Amino acid sequence: MGDTLEFNEIYHESKGSWNDGRLRFSKQNVVYKSSKTGKVDNIPAAELSVATWRRVCLGHGIKLATSNGHVYKYDGFRDTDYERISEFFKANYKVELTEKDMCVKGWNWGTAKFSGPLLSFDVNDSSVFEIPLASVSQCATGKNEVTLEFHQNDDAEVSLMEVRFYVPPGPADEGADPVEAFAQNVRSKADVIQATGDAVCVFKELQCLTPRGRYDILIYPAFLHLHGKTFDYKIPYTTVLRLFLLPSKDQRQMFFVISLDPPIKQGQTRYHFLILHFSKEEELKLTLNMSEEEVEKRYEGKLSKNMSGSLYEMVSRVMKALVNRKITVPGNFQGNTPGAQCITCSYKAQSGLLYPLERGFIYVHKPPVHLRFEEISSVNFARGTTTTRSFDFEVETKQGNQFTFSSIEREEYGKLFDFVNAKKLHIKNRGFKEAKNNEYSDSDDDQHDAYLERMKLPQLLGWPGRYVYDSNASESDSGSGGDGSGDEGKKKPAKKAKVVKEKRERKPRKEKKQKDTNAPKRPMSSYMLWLNSSRERIKSENPGISITEISKKAGEMWKQIGKEDKEEWDGKADEAKKTYEKAMKEYRESGGGSSTPAKKESKKKAGGKKEDKKRKSGGGEKEKEQGGNDSFKSREFISSEESSSDGERKKAKKAKKAKGKPQSRDKVLHCHHGNNRMN
Repeated sequence: MGDTLEFNEIYHESKGSWNDGRLRFSKQNVVYKSSKTGKVDNIPAAELSVATWRRVCLGHGIKLATSNGHVYKYDGFRDTDYERISEFFKANYKVELTEKDMCVKGWNWGTAKFSGPLLSFDVNDSSVFEIPLASVSQCATGKNEVTLEFHQNDDAEVSLMEVRFYVPPGPADEGADPVEAFAQNVRSKADVIQATGDAVCVFKELQCLTPRGRYDILIYPAFLHLHGKTFDYKIPYTTVLRLFLLPSKDQRQMFFVISLDPPIKQGQTRYHFLILHFSKEEELKLTLNMSEEEVEKRYEGKLSKNMSGSLYEMVSRVMKALVNRKITVPGNFQGNTPGAQCITCSYKAQSGLLYPLERGFIYVHKPPVHLRFEEISSVNFARGTTTTRSFDFEVETKQGNQFTFSSIEREEYGKLFDFVNAKKLHIKNRGFKEAKNNEYSDSDDDQHDAYLERMKLPQLLGWPGRYVYDSNASESDSGSGGDGSGDEGKKKPAKKAKVVKEKRERKPRKEKKQKDTNAPKRPMSSYMLWLNSSRERIKSENPGISITEISKKAGEMWKQIGKEDKEEWDGKADEAKKTYEKAMKEYRESGGGSSTPAKKESKKKAGGKKEDKKRKSGGGEKEKEQGGNDSFKSREFISSEESSSDGERKKAKKAKKAKGKPQSRDKVLHCHHGNNRMN
């Protein structure tokens, strides 16, 4: 028998919802840590008095009772765990683990027993159900009736709202009312906050970021009272998980963050964090509403009756003493800004500050986010979507949730990468650090010019000219009118040129390769061989499963297969590949897979005919283009000299055709936007 016993996926019920975690039995204590909140229950071994083994909805469970009246229940054990735990309890705790069955008769009358913080409803000395009195929010009485209302949990799919007990009247000779006695027992242990007595101290008009506004904070021994103009909140100290004291980036302001579970409510809004905002320059002299002896006895030197100092120091000191929890401050991380222990970023389109802590990250403030390293599966450094001057920091949790902190300055990249690497978090894009540094380098000279790229596009793609004009039109027109035959001083306007659009040649479609049905079939991979052999087994284990779900399930099973089993299927795949290659070689040697000479010749003839047609059509188009260019001038061209007559132009055209000189195509106009003209 070892010194410790550890169990994973052990469930603890919290106000109607099941939270999983890890339970460890050691010689000194029993420790349970919740996976969701990170809250730790520590039960000293000397305080254990009763241990009960029960069959519950999640297998088997253990109920532990302590000498000071606390009860802890943990479920999710297997039947085979009983012997190990029983022997461990006898050897180390000197406590016997007794088996006790729950009553499942379904009766609704029995005996109500108050045992510490639990109300147990029993039938024939067997428990039917148990109610943690800490979950009771209200207790009302009526004639022979007691009504219990419960705190609601947003994480629970189904919530129990209230339970009513019928209490029969007692004998007439008894003076006590049984209904009031029942209700008094409930109220003594219920989580009903009653402001009895004076507050220990009061902080006036503190600025609160979440929930927003200014509140008076009244500190009571058991709870915290926020009194505002519109809303009031009473926060029991038992709901406080953690305390954070965070300096702002400008080193002139401080944030005091209180993590709550369950959260406080304002309508349909839930606030999991209470954030107080202070200025470092604010000073306060505080006097506690208690005697010095009482302060010393209750808080053991953590507080004194008269205190003075910065306002944020007074608030954090009082909260630390009353809540009895440590205050978390930033660690050794230093940002790019001198003295700053945080990073400016945005989360959900809201700007805020990200603090890398020793055991997690916390984002302040809208909405506040706290991520512990133990619940983070991986992080990723991604390039910013809008500019290269910033990057995004993505955090993915083991539950599958993703948090993206964007618009982080590129100068913070090296510091944040080194911090994450030192904390041994899994980085998805590890190895791209140098590439990222180059990526975030100054690139003002290489900024993208959209207009320039649009102008370069036709040249890059090799497009032909879309607009063609006659570059020698001015010479031909001025040659006939240069002798002064036309009327001097009268200039005829240039005729508009017709646009000639060149037709693009269509590329012949590629013929699809015909599959050779006589060739040997390709071999299957190791995964496909395994899938074919396991498909029927998957169907039998999951009746009614669809084809797509079979593939998904098979993929998950294949990932979980060990290396030795995979090597077996890899060997089968290699054998199938060798068999295929041998069969393919024999098939090709026997003349399979090659086309007949007759088919090849017919393909050559068909190809030759197509080339002749292309040549003819290409030559005809060229002649048309050349002829068209002789008779038209561009739309933008305006002659500065007198134009020749139509007859002279026709004669010049015939002379050029006779000589066989092709019309020059020196200039090609590309598409221009606007009413630009050629100079």
